[in-house]
Amino acid sequence: MEFLITVGTGSLLSVFNMAKIIIPLMIFMEIAKKYKVLDKIGMLFKPVTNLFNMGEKSGLLLVIGLVFGLSYGAGAIIQHTEEEQVPKKDLILMMSFLSLCHAVPEDTLLFIEIGAKWYYLLGSRLFAAIIFTFFLSRTKKFRNDLQVEIE
Repeated sequence: MEFLITVGTGSLLSVFNMAKIIIPLMIFMEIAKKYKVLDKIGMLFKPVTNLFNMGEKSGLLLVIGLVFGLSYGAGAIIQHTEEEQVPKKDLILMMSFLSLCHAVPEDTLLFIEIGAKWYYLLGSRLFAAIIFTFFLSRTKKFRNDLQVEIE
C-alpha cells in the first residue's frame, strides 16, 4: 500500500510540475497569437524552415521544442499544430530535428554540471540534427511518399 501512495504522489507531483510549465506557455502563446508575436518569431526562423523545406509556421514549433523540450513543449506543439494545420511533412521533419536536439538550455546545463564541455555537446547535437533533417527533407522517396499521402 505504501508503494501505491509513493507512486501516486510522485505521479501527481510530476503532472503538477509539467502543468506549471505548459499552462503559462499556452497562455503566452494565446496572448502572443493575438498580438501577432508568433508571426514575427516564425519569420525570424524562416531561413531555418527554408533550409528544411518546411512552412513558416513550423519555425515557432522548432523554437518551443529547442527551448522547452518534447515533454514540456508537447502541449504547445500539439495545440499549435491543430490550430494552424501544419502539414504532415513539416511535422515529421520538425520531430526528426527535435528528436536529436531538444531542451537545449536544460540538457546543456545538466551536462555542464557533470563536467561536459557545453560547446562540444551543443555543437554536436545541433550538427547532427541539422544534417539529418536536411538530408531527410531532400530525400526524393520521403517527399514523394508524403506527397501521395497528403493528396
